[in-house]
Amino acid sequence: MRYRHLSAIGQFAIGLLVAACSTAPLKPNAVVSRPPLTATTPQTDIYHGVSVSDPYRWLEELEAPTVHAWVEAQNAYTKPKLASLTSREHFRQRMLALWNYERFGASLSGGHSYVVPEEHAGRLFYLHNDGAQDQSVLTVLDKANGAPRVLLDPNGLSKDHATALSGYTISPDGSVLAYTTSDGGTDWKTVHIRSVMTGEDLPESIGLVKFTGIGWGHDSHGFYYSRYPVREDGQGGDDSRQVSIWYHTLGTPQDSDRFVYAVTNHTTRNPYATVSDDGHQLVIHISDGYAQSGVSLLDLSDPDADAVPFLADYDARYDYLGNEGDTYYFLTTADAGNGRIIAVNRHHPNKASWRTVVPEADEAIDGVQFSSQQFFIRYLKDAHSVVRVADTAGHIQDLHLPGLGEAVGFDGDRDASVLYYAYTDYLTPQAIYRLDLKDLSSHLFRAPTVAFNAQAYVTEQVFYPSKDGTKIPMYITHRRDVSRDGKNPTMLYGYGGFNLPQLPAFSVPVAVWLEKGGVYAVANLRGGSEYGEAWHKAGTKLQKQNVFDDFIAAAEWLQKNGWTSREHLVIRGRSNGGLLVGATLTQRPDLFAAALPAVGVMDMLRYQTASANARGWSSDFGLSEEPAEFSALRAYSPVHNVRTGACYPATLVTTAEHDDRVVPWHSYKFAAALQAAQPPNCQNPILLRVETRAGHGNDRPIWMQVEDYAEQWAFAAAHTGFEVAP
Repeated sequence: MRYRHLSAIGQFAIGLLVAACSTAPLKPNAVVSRPPLTATTPQTDIYHGVSVSDPYRWLEELEAPTVHAWVEAQNAYTKPKLASLTSREHFRQRMLALWNYERFGASLSGGHSYVVPEEHAGRLFYLHNDGAQDQSVLTVLDKANGAPRVLLDPNGLSKDHATALSGYTISPDGSVLAYTTSDGGTDWKTVHIRSVMTGEDLPESIGLVKFTGIGWGHDSHGFYYSRYPVREDGQGGDDSRQVSIWYHTLGTPQDSDRFVYAVTNHTTRNPYATVSDDGHQLVIHISDGYAQSGVSLLDLSDPDADAVPFLADYDARYDYLGNEGDTYYFLTTADAGNGRIIAVNRHHPNKASWRTVVPEADEAIDGVQFSSQQFFIRYLKDAHSVVRVADTAGHIQDLHLPGLGEAVGFDGDRDASVLYYAYTDYLTPQAIYRLDLKDLSSHLFRAPTVAFNAQAYVTEQVFYPSKDGTKIPMYITHRRDVSRDGKNPTMLYGYGGFNLPQLPAFSVPVAVWLEKGGVYAVANLRGGSEYGEAWHKAGTKLQKQNVFDDFIAAAEWLQKNGWTSREHLVIRGRSNGGLLVGATLTQRPDLFAAALPAVGVMDMLRYQTASANARGWSSDFGLSEEPAEFSALRAYSPVHNVRTGACYPATLVTTAEHDDRVVPWHSYKFAAALQAAQPPNCQNPILLRVETRAGHGNDRPIWMQVEDYAEQWAFAAAHTGFEVAP
């Protein structure tokens, strides 16, 4: 069973900020008439002989009192303006009502995966929400009596429900649950261990971890995990350095954990551990950015053994799927940009000895699960899921899906007789199916009942040309009776990065946007994995501008074809998608009425300074330390391309104080630059909204999501001519 993923500021700068802001404390609901003036400092950096000004560098000191005061001033300016929007309460109430439906399964680990029910060690484990709960509850069904019982309810972990279950895995014998929690949205996690029978936690907890999985030993006495070193001041983990692998024995404190493995010959590679299916080897996956990885093996039967390099070329991605004796199966992009499944003999790992089990196909592989000697392969065909099943001899058959949407799941015990998967699209909430492995027949297990009339809407897919002629797919969801008169308030969403596809999935906020008469479009930009590694690489490093060109072309196509017009178009994106919106905003401010950049990477010259994880993004972005990559980054970096005197569209920049993935100073600097650049005669507001009890957006309670989306939707409506009736 795989893990469920769920500098000090100068006195000169201090003086400027104090002079710029009122010395009286701001009341929480104070109304401020104009954006607070942001101090600047004479900071200049030299990159390859080029001088680059960074006047808002002081905002990077996130714990400085001056920065906290600046954030309070920004929120004091923004919150009353958002609260006064006439449609905000309409959106909020409708989202609350529509989100109130029973559901099985949930998104964990930042929403990039949907966790479905699993049969494991004779029990069925699943996440359940009665519709009114902020966090889904981990539930177990003991086959002996058939009565479901709560195993873990994260809603009781904090008063505001902002402490979330972020991942879990069950021990091989089914007796113990290892689960991780995150507080207030931080990527820092705490690992806890709970008895499946009693529901009681063991006394120990594990810290210093962020993105680790849990690799249980086959005896269920302990597990392997990856952790960061302790900071020099002893206050938590140091995520500017690499992780190393440790072994934890149940019932013992973390400080007695056994060191297992670290990478000592390369500064950017991070190791993570999985125990092989037969329990004989520790499979060490060593990531080197997002495009390359390696694998080492450690013999668990020999306490004195050292890890041995197994796949060590770092020329592609290698993901361990499972093994049968000495035959190890991997999903890889080696000599296969769309992915293939290979069999590698443990004693003969050279490429010449590899056997291709499932060859590269026309469609890209999005993921593979190996259960009951079968591979369940999720392919991407024009940005929707296609599922095929292959045995270890390579015989392949198709699995029928309900429509052109996204299918996830298919995980379970290696000897499972049934598996579960979820299907969704823009108009279909996640429905759970039970797959009988005897004949690969699917049976509906749970389908939610949502108070949303999906029959009134339709999703269509179009293909439009980008600047260089490349055909880009785009989904458009709208009322069946929509008029293409150029007057439809339209939200255009995109991401375009890190090999992540944007597949059809139901969303309550999107459904509410549709109900109010809006059009929702998602462009499948280069940089994702929709068409394999070639599509991904075409949107990275020196070719990153392709992503922005694709997004701009989508906006132009929607207007040219009568879906909307500049006055009615809003663009939206999160994280790398926040960068997308920021870059598009600065390159083509004439193209749309409003922008919603959320938790974006906005300073492309310094993003890598925040953490080792951030530096790993260089596989997509490149680094300002390299001359050619600096030139490419400087050309589109949102913070560095704000033009004084330009009248930018109405923009709501959103971030969170506890975001330790894309640190909030990106958004701080971008908002400050936009506010300073906007001329007095430009009436389009530039607002910064900072959530003080959240992180990058992963694992937020429902109430917080409702508040956030209601504000964004109301802002978009106010600036796209959206008449929202109660």
